[in-house]
Amino acid sequence: MFKKRILVMMLAIVLIFSITACGNGDSGEKAGILNIYMWSDYLSDDIVKDFEDEYNIKVNFAYMNTSEEAAAKLTSGGGSEYDLAMPCDIDMTALIKGGYLEEINLDNLTNLSNIGEAYIGREFDPENIYAIPYMMNYIYVVYNPETCPIEITEYEDLKSPELKGEITSVTGISNLFPMALAASGLNPNSQDEEEIQVAYEWLRDYFKNVKSLQSDSTEQDMLNGSCSVGYLFDGQASRAIEQNPNLLVADLSDPIQLGFDNFVIPKGAKNKENAELFLNFILRAEVMAKNLLEVSYSCPNTAAVAIADEEYRNNPAINIPQHMKDNYFLLMDLGDSAVTYDKYWTQLLAE
Repeated sequence: MFKKRILVMMLAIVLIFSITACGNGDSGEKAGILNIYMWSDYLSDDIVKDFEDEYNIKVNFAYMNTSEEAAAKLTSGGGSEYDLAMPCDIDMTALIKGGYLEEINLDNLTNLSNIGEAYIGREFDPENIYAIPYMMNYIYVVYNPETCPIEITEYEDLKSPELKGEITSVTGISNLFPMALAASGLNPNSQDEEEIQVAYEWLRDYFKNVKSLQSDSTEQDMLNGSCSVGYLFDGQASRAIEQNPNLLVADLSDPIQLGFDNFVIPKGAKNKENAELFLNFILRAEVMAKNLLEVSYSCPNTAAVAIADEEYRNNPAINIPQHMKDNYFLLMDLGDSAVTYDKYWTQLLAE
């Protein structure tokens, strides 16, 4: 009888250890996987951990450098490596028409109603079955009035000889050519080669003043003092101003670019259900409001903005002058002119 009790106790102990080892993922093993391809520094680590803990799904990241790189990845057969990707508006028409995206099951996105009405039903995806807006971002100029030799009120100022080596700038065809076209009084979405060449010549002068050309953490060159001017995404401007409140958003008379970064599910994604779980998770108002504590970009989730921290809602990088918010342009599909843009962009980078 005593031996039987000992045996029962030993079996119970083994059972307890077995349950502990595989019951809730404490060992580090996850029941599912989600592979995301997006911009770096664009999603709170805490939010990712919250999702992993709630759904027992391991999230893996790969990071893009430009929107052109993301589009090329999706159209060259690399999209199936990921379950979620983040192309920009300018690429969406071609991606949808080319069949490079999976349709999203909106029955699984019960929190989609948290997105403001103005930001859904885009012209390229009127039923929102391919793209879910994640963040919005204005691109504008920030400068340090204490070290910048001139006041900046228009894009043309960025070509001033006084700013040689003073500018840190985001990169990419879709970020820089529209600015150059707008600065030249032309349509930022022009498909005319003569106008594109005008923008190319404008950018040649601009590049003479650019010390650093990148799209990730561009603001660091302003914070370390190596540059006094930045052409930045608003989230980068937010991080810069938080660390140096003396920085100013230039009160521009020129139109500024407003873009949307959209989550899409690439064709052939291996974990589509997990992708939809993640989309619905970050669409929760309280989740996105928490995310905005670290990722201070303009946000289309109006329910989240309404409950976001006051510091976010009063952020000078987000609350730019209303006339600038009203004077914006969106990027459209470039069609066949994409080849022309690529030609001039290649020339720029080779000089």
